[in-house]
Amino acid sequence: MNFFFVSDLHGNIEKYNKLFKEIFSNPPNCVLFGGDLLPHRYSKGNFILDFLAKELLDLKELLLDHFPKMLVILGNDDARLEEKSIYDISNSGLIEYIHGRKTKIFEYDVYGYCFTPPSPFLLKDWEKYDVSRYTDPGCISPEEGKRTVEVPTEEAKFSTIKKDLEELTLNNNLLNAIFLFHAPPYKTNLDRAALDGKFIDHLPLDVHVGSIAIKKFIEERQPLITLHGHIHESAHITGSWREKIGRTYSFSAAHHGSELAIVKFDPENPAKTERILL
Repeated sequence: MNFFFVSDLHGNIEKYNKLFKEIFSNPPNCVLFGGDLLPHRYSKGNFILDFLAKELLDLKELLLDHFPKMLVILGNDDARLEEKSIYDISNSGLIEYIHGRKTKIFEYDVYGYCFTPPSPFLLKDWEKYDVSRYTDPGCISPEEGKRTVEVPTEEAKFSTIKKDLEELTLNNNLLNAIFLFHAPPYKTNLDRAALDGKFIDHLPLDVHVGSIAIKKFIEERQPLITLHGHIHESAHITGSWREKIGRTYSFSAAHHGSELAIVKFDPENPAKTERILL
């Protein structure tokens, strides 16, 4: 089996075209999109319907039965207002939107989850408290900032990533589970931000900005594979885009350069996973 994983494309047409070319040349069984897929602003129309859906339809017409399964989540930089268009192309069969749910690829259960812990950025559509109602220095809480889709006050105030993951997985067996996250796990090779020597009100900033809830979840539940994005510069700083937590293999497709990063893996042999830059 051959799976592709990409993340943090941010509406970059050149990166998308490289991805579609690689899919056409070497069709995988499945492509997983790990969020932050859209441009900050698409002035000429709807990026999802005007570009993404059309390109995927063209690719499907070329590949026919070899067109891969496309599993998608959004990220903290993607406006939740665009979720409607994602549902539209999901309903058409071009992609499958899996935020907050489980799907099946061969014998593997694949779970999707968009939310990240509070950040310094204003957009809060896909941010939640992590394990408690705590916000790191320099970050804006989920109760503040801006949203393109309003949520109940109680949800913004009390919901957490930790609670969501418990409700998403219940007591399910995760032996053959793959998790498509946007946030990376805390204090790993995958969540290292370029915050060295920076202070807020004389307090040093934590250079690790991933999710404690996701890290604890991986440690306790030990899924087969977890996929992450969000922190572009982490692999450049740490020298690694992968992490092993117990039996779990964790990979990041976030990349700080102009190239497209594709993580290619076989869930039957995750130790042989590779990441290529195009």
